[in-house]
Amino acid sequence: MRKWKRVDGARGPRFRSALEPHEAELLSNLVSSMLGMLEDRASSAPVDELSEITGMRTGNAVAPQDDTMKRILPDFYRPATDHPAGTGAAESLNSALRSLHEPDIIDAKREAAQRLLQTLPAGGGKVELSEDQAGAWVTAVNDVRLALGTMLDIGPEGPDRLPPEHPLAAHLDVYQWLTVLQEYLVVCLMDSR
Repeated sequence: MRKWKRVDGARGPRFRSALEPHEAELLSNLVSSMLGMLEDRASSAPVDELSEITGMRTGNAVAPQDDTMKRILPDFYRPATDHPAGTGAAESLNSALRSLHEPDIIDAKREAAQRLLQTLPAGGGKVELSEDQAGAWVTAVNDVRLALGTMLDIGPEGPDRLPPEHPLAAHLDVYQWLTVLQEYLVVCLMDSR
């Protein structure tokens, strides 16, 4: 992967880089897997009669059970201190907020992932993105990083290296590659010239 380069032109800023064939295939597979996870979550939402009448979509009121999806779709509210009424108040608030907002959040994440896949050169090669497309890439790559980081149990003090014989060593390398891809693009987007 080459560093991202910002090119200002008549159509506005463009963001350019290039991916090797194996990088494009890996990114496509990871983002497609993320799309599948989001589809599964969206399709598991219960049918709500009121939403059928009003047209207001509702989502799952219950947080995902899977740690990876919990990281992608976290709770909305985390109390700073214990509530005198117990954890029930926070759970009730999270349930209501999740039910109302999760469908739109999933839609936004799916749209970003689909935009990345649409602009990803099949077989690798040059990438040229508009500012909106670059934002979609940042979002989709971030979601994949969060998912992979959760699977690898990477926290704030996560490992920088694993021994080569460790079964997850290659996955950590992928995580770090995604981090660099995202960081270079974010820095390029922030370059206001």
